[in-house]
Amino acid sequence: MTTREIRIEDYDYELTEDRIAKYPLAQRDHSKLLVYEKGAIAERHFYDLPELVPQDALMVRNNTRVIRARLEFRKETGAQIEIFCLEPHDPSDYERSFASEGGCEWKCLVGNSKKWHDGEVTLENEQTKVKAKRVSNDGETSVVRFEWDGGKTFAQVLESIGELPIPPYLHRKTEEKDMTTYQTVYSCVKGSVAAPTAGLHFTEEVFWRLGEKGVKIDDVTLHVGAGTFKPVKSETIGEHAMHGEVIEVRRQTVEDLLAHRGKVVAVGTTSVRTLESLYYIGVRLAKRNGGGETELDVDQWEPYGEGEAVGDEEALRAIVEYMDKRGTDVIRARTRIMIAPGYRFHYVNRLITNFHQPKSTLMLLVAAFVGEDWHKIYDYALAHEFRFLSYGDGCYLVKN
Repeated sequence: MTTREIRIEDYDYELTEDRIAKYPLAQRDHSKLLVYEKGAIAERHFYDLPELVPQDALMVRNNTRVIRARLEFRKETGAQIEIFCLEPHDPSDYERSFASEGGCEWKCLVGNSKKWHDGEVTLENEQTKVKAKRVSNDGETSVVRFEWDGGKTFAQVLESIGELPIPPYLHRKTEEKDMTTYQTVYSCVKGSVAAPTAGLHFTEEVFWRLGEKGVKIDDVTLHVGAGTFKPVKSETIGEHAMHGEVIEVRRQTVEDLLAHRGKVVAVGTTSVRTLESLYYIGVRLAKRNGGGETELDVDQWEPYGEGEAVGDEEALRAIVEYMDKRGTDVIRARTRIMIAPGYRFHYVNRLITNFHQPKSTLMLLVAAFVGEDWHKIYDYALAHEFRFLSYGDGCYLVKN
């Protein structure tokens, strides 16, 4: 069976409502931690993590920050229109879009869309008044133009009138404490509409102890899109379209990957997807013939093509050379990479993650990492009262 022929129903398990953590623990690092290594399972707490990570390892985390992406507008008729901001359209760069004053355009999901054929909708409070107009609609997403007065940036507008989106499977409204608990303690680059939840367990104390042990901490950025909650509705994963997400990696991280082969710990599936995407970017750069621009975006099926003639280290060195020639210390691209059973991991050999929804692409990634033992891991977690999904407990998985 090829990877595209994998049936998503084979990655199902029974997750009852009572196993989904609706709220986080009072202390982030007191969550339970399932440890999997060499086929064996042990149970610890997250604050034990520094004892488990190898000395002189490289830990890579995603520093994206969740934005207040949900906006509740009203038409003059009283109809409520929910606009969910996904990613900037014009300007398309996150930093420039957040710095925009007076107006900008975003790709959005629109709720109650049938009641908004044309015209403007308005949202205002005591500090801010925003008008929105739909510019285009492709059936799934819309481009919406926002306009406002008062000299505020779009980042300030969202902070003023937006709502932080929490996962739909929590079946509750966003509460004030979610503003803090649904952000990692190291989040700093605005752009996500969902948190990289494996990082929610970390505290400054845990990072300090990792540093004392000699573990190097690097940041990458992947802005998590709403597609992270998109279920696989097709029978086989070959018919499922992965969502694209913006990634940003600095030269220092590429060099650190070269220096820490065999000791790379990824915090969360988003960090895995970012680091593994680097290989395919490096392959293109290594194979190009002399000049011209090279397309850097990674397609979802790229890992399952015709062999991998470029070595892992050669791919990273090609990226360093590319950045040197352009006088930059950062590489940016979009990735739609699909990591599923049959995938060969290039850089990540340890993974910190949460317990994911059944029949999801995140379950496929975990199964690709640990093989058929994913059944054993999830059966253990269900039998030993682990808490599931975004606010739930964590795993520390070591690749065999």
